[in-house]
This record gives sequence, C-alpha cells and structure tokens, in this order.
Amino acid sequence: MVTISDIAKQSGVAKSTVSRFLNGGSVSETTKLKIESVINETGYIPNTFAQSLKAKRTNIIGTIVPRLNSFATSQTLIGIDEQLREYNCQMIISNTSQNLEREIENIYSFAKQKIAGIILLATQITEAHLEAARKVNIPILLVGQQHDAFYSLIHNDFDAGYDIGKYVLEKGHRKIAYLGVSEKDIAVGLKRKSGFQRAVSEHSDCEVHYYETSFKIGEAIKKVPSIIDSIQPTLFVCATDNIALGVLKAASLKGLNIPNDVSITGFGGYDMTEIVYPGITTIKFYYEEVGTKAAQTLMKLINGEKVDKTTILNYKIIERESVDNLSLSNL
Repeated sequence: MVTISDIAKQSGVAKSTVSRFLNGGSVSETTKLKIESVINETGYIPNTFAQSLKAKRTNIIGTIVPRLNSFATSQTLIGIDEQLREYNCQMIISNTSQNLEREIENIYSFAKQKIAGIILLATQITEAHLEAARKVNIPILLVGQQHDAFYSLIHNDFDAGYDIGKYVLEKGHRKIAYLGVSEKDIAVGLKRKSGFQRAVSEHSDCEVHYYETSFKIGEAIKKVPSIIDSIQPTLFVCATDNIALGVLKAASLKGLNIPNDVSITGFGGYDMTEIVYPGITTIKFYYEEVGTKAAQTLMKLINGEKVDKTTILNYKIIERESVDNLSLSNL
C-alpha cells in the first residue's frame, strides 16, 4: 500500500511537502508537477479522514438523527450525502434512537473529532442542547425543528396542518379523530396539530377528538380500535404516514372498508402510502431536497457566508383513495 513517505521518496521531496500539497498548501509549480506525476503512476489514494483530523479545518460533517428506520430520515440523509460529495466532504452519521441524552453526547463527541459542522435532525430542543451548542462553538444546523438560537430548515408544518384540515372539511367530514404525537416534538406534535385546529375553528359544526401515540406503526394499530369503538369517526387525521398506515391496518382488521366506513390522511409522502391499497391521501414533504438544502446551508455557515436564520420548505397534498367525499353523498 502506497504511503505519503513513498510519494515523498519517489518525488525527491520532504514528507511535509507532500502533506502540504495534499492539504492544499503552498507548493511550487515544479514540485507540484513532480508529486502529481508520482501519485498518478502509483495510484495513491489519500486517507482524507486522517488528513481532516490533522488539519485545522476538516472536511467531515457530522449528522445526528433520531432514528434510522424512518423514510424521512433515510431520504434526508441521501440528499445530504449526495450534496456533500459535491463539496468533497465526508459525512459521519450518529443515530440516537430518540434518546435525548445520547443526542447531546453526540454533539460533544463530534466536536472532539474536529467536525467542521453538524446537521441535527432534532425532535426537540432543550437547555442542554443550547449549552452544548455554546460550548462546542461550531456551526450547527437544525433540520425539522426551529429555535431562535440555531439556524434552521423546517417543513411548513403549520400551514400543512391547516391545508389538510381545509381539505377534509371540504370533503364533508365533521366527526374526526386526530391521532398525533407528543407536543414536545414542536414540528410534528404541535405545529401540525395547531394548523389543523385553525382550520377546524373556522367551522362551528365539527366534533374533533385528539389522541396521542408514538411514531411506531404498531402503537397506532393498538390505539385505533378503542377510538373507533368509542367515537366512530368518519375520518382519522394522522400526524405521520406511519401512524396512517397503522390506522389502515387496524381498521382493516376490524373489517372496515377504507374509505367507505372510515377515511384516513397522513403527513410525509412516504413511498409506502402509494403502494398500499387504498392509497393514502397525505401531505408530501420533499425530504431529499431538504437534505440537499441542509448540506448547502451548512457549508455556507462553515464558510462564513450569509444565511437566512430560518428556511421554510415546500409541500403539497397528494390526493389518493383513502378519503371519502361525504359532501357528494349528502347532495
């Protein structure tokens, strides 16, 4: 295996000169041509990870995610990785399994590894996050959540909630079960719900019941039967597509027809919502584009360029077969 020492020996220069060349330092044109010629002849591939750890500024970006078994996370990571490759940067991924303590630990751990910057897919921001950000003093970009202390890329969760509320109300649904997650998650748990509540407040004849579950499909499957038995809603509005898939499964197990007996909507635009039958009407967020934008924004922060404090990203309603039009049946 060819090393820097081998390159230096064959080029007739010092090892430090080769290192300076590889790290973009000042080297004479004659020396540069010698080193490049030997590198091409030997097929030498620099260990960019090791180089980064020795350099004052690394080419490594840390990405902290709450879980890996998520469509939203995987698509966002694809966008980040593809864009970072354009910048000749490497990404290190740390999964927290939705453990806040581990999330904080990872911020400090990345800082010790001389990471150039961190992309944080957080579920909530605590005082511990703020303290960690102050102490490590490296660029941190929030994705999916918003806080005054950070630069943020967020989905337009409030307006998305409002639009899905208007959509189902226009379809004639008035007896609705909203199945969300903890409001500690500001984006998914609070803003989507608040937007939906705004739409509902514009109609005086609505009966809406609010429930909480987790992000797991299995938890929704367990939760749904008792909701159906107790209030018999015409529609479930679900805070994520995974929850919507859980509702679809639970309703089917009870022998209900979707959408004739009960309708379902979700948030996310996961591929699975198109594959299942009936397809689930959902708010589509562009996760891969979010990842691309996150990488671009973080690089600007690292380079000291001007960046908007908060960037709000687009969405659209994908209309499929899971919502019955009660307005037509009442004509």
